[in-house]
Amino acid sequence: MPAVRNTAARLALALTLAVSACTLEPDYQRPAAPVAAAYPSADKVTGTSADAIAWRSFFIDPRLKALIALALENNRDLRVAILNVEAAQAQYRVARAALLPTLDGIVSARRSRTPADLSSLHRSTIGNSGDIVASAAWEIDLFGKNRSLSRAAIDRYLATDEARKAAQISLVAAVGDQYLTLLAYDEQLAVTRATVQTATDSLALAKAQFDAGNQTALDLSEAETILDQAQANLAAQTRLRAEAEDALVLLLGAPIPAALPPAQPFGRQNQMAEIPAGLPSDLLARRPDIRAAENTLKAANADIGAARAAFFPSISLTGEYGTASSRLSGLFSANRAVWSFGPSVDIPVFAGGTNLANLSAAKAQKAISVAQYEKTVQTAFREVADGLAARATYLDEVAALTRDEQAQKTRLDLSTLRYRTGVDSYLPVLTAQNDLYAVQITLITTRLARASNQVNLYRALGGGWRD
Repeated sequence: MPAVRNTAARLALALTLAVSACTLEPDYQRPAAPVAAAYPSADKVTGTSADAIAWRSFFIDPRLKALIALALENNRDLRVAILNVEAAQAQYRVARAALLPTLDGIVSARRSRTPADLSSLHRSTIGNSGDIVASAAWEIDLFGKNRSLSRAAIDRYLATDEARKAAQISLVAAVGDQYLTLLAYDEQLAVTRATVQTATDSLALAKAQFDAGNQTALDLSEAETILDQAQANLAAQTRLRAEAEDALVLLLGAPIPAALPPAQPFGRQNQMAEIPAGLPSDLLARRPDIRAAENTLKAANADIGAARAAFFPSISLTGEYGTASSRLSGLFSANRAVWSFGPSVDIPVFAGGTNLANLSAAKAQKAISVAQYEKTVQTAFREVADGLAARATYLDEVAALTRDEQAQKTRLDLSTLRYRTGVDSYLPVLTAQNDLYAVQITLITTRLARASNQVNLYRALGGGWRD
């Protein structure tokens, strides 16, 4: 018996060493990135890459940091992404287990009674029997089918983990963007309330002038129109601000806590860290969604190896060893050993074209994965290029609107002075008020767009998954 077991073990080891490098997978090569070698907008900013800048370092506002931390803990979409990683990890362990032998233990005991008319002794008999058997089985992965399946499972696990990082990046950016939107609405509401107050004062002045006979009914009607428009804007912005807060609460996955650090003024949100763009090829290593797409492509490549291996025979080694006795008391007596050992070969002969169809499907899925990988790279390139183009122009736009705002304030002061001294009618004052309010709202909107551009460029460059 020991000689048989040793021979079987040596045979299994020899077969394992002989075929350990055998695989029918195609040689994997990363597809060439279907984008230009450089971004259209020149980027002269140097420093740490976006993916190496933790979000706690990128965002300055302590209140925003606290909100992002709350979202990372409670957001349900991110929670699902994390659970998907755990599920993919379990699937990998299942696939990896196919590479190892299986060992089962069986313990059984039986008690039986034979009637007298059926017994050769012509009397009823009662007997006891039992056995203890250990069985082992191992499929020799001669053509790499199980290894290909295991490799595909680990690549899908890695893809799911990268998808989890991408989900975190998107969540961090979404919370930052929604928070900035909330601050912008607060700023707009402050401007609109001031405009309502100014319009109220102007209407009171216009009514006094009308009652004194120094102003026409048209001037009074125009003053009333300005106030009505300002009040309508205030109501609309109040509603939008409430909706923005609701959207932020949904991202957080929990109510906004009362005990939060105070928010920084909206104008200081430009203190977010500046980040360099680098080269498009850097995105292949920076962005988790690109790495996830490539891991999915690798898994599809491994699936082809498994589909090819299905055309070839599979070899399994099975064996059993234990003890058996017709009497339980003699189960562990000498010379009660039972054993069996033997290989089995499963040779595919006819499967109705199933193996060929599986191989065709695996090749088609790889082609799909290649296209999805290339599209992911192209999308990433465009997001970064758009962000850089916007970053190059927002500073000039904000500066121009700031100068325009100051000019409109001066114009309103002069128009009001000319009206009070009787030089002009009230119409220039109303026009100046409208124009000042419009440029103030536009300036706030542009500042929000610039701040959002910084957040989205940070996301597009792969930043946001490091804490």
